[in-house]
Amino acid sequence: MSDALPVTVAMTGASGAQYGLRLIQCLVGAGRDVYLMLSKPAQIVIGLETELSLPGRDRDIERYLGGLYDARPGQIRVFGREEWTAPVASGSARSAGMVICPCTTGTLASVAAGTSQNLIERAADVTLKEGRKLVLVVRETPFSPIHLENMLRLARAGACVLPANPGFYNRPETVADLVDFVVARILDQLRIDQQLAPRWGQGG
Repeated sequence: MSDALPVTVAMTGASGAQYGLRLIQCLVGAGRDVYLMLSKPAQIVIGLETELSLPGRDRDIERYLGGLYDARPGQIRVFGREEWTAPVASGSARSAGMVICPCTTGTLASVAAGTSQNLIERAADVTLKEGRKLVLVVRETPFSPIHLENMLRLARAGACVLPANPGFYNRPETVADLVDFVVARILDQLRIDQQLAPRWGQGG
């Protein structure tokens, strides 16, 4: 088992499943344990936007993704939406932070309101109250004043709002390049080394 703290990842039903899946792959490759939560809409979107067909049961998803990303046994743990005994539900469990990727504006609103009506929302609430890194990869356009107000509220509470807005200065040639640009920024926020995209001023 790695000495590094686990990273919590939640995927919700916004478009952009590729960002979340690539993030999981990179975290596994970096040796990090991943605590994963998937909303029901997220599982639907994964089926629509990728070639993956996730099984329905949490333990089967663990095995499926573990095999796909060559994870060591137990490196990916999947928790259900109402699995309140999961480590992510309590601040006493140590964590390197949490990423909601992609993050719907509905999830954004619930986290901003602190409702904690499911495990994703509770885990985000715990992350904020413990002063840990919370990264929200919002995927929506355009933003309404309500969305922007919720982002501001969360930014003031200490969250990092990181919309899925890839840059083009490194002249991406594939969709994978665009995905990696955003995932690289997420990993930077978590202080995890990455070589996914060239940095500004360091060449292509």
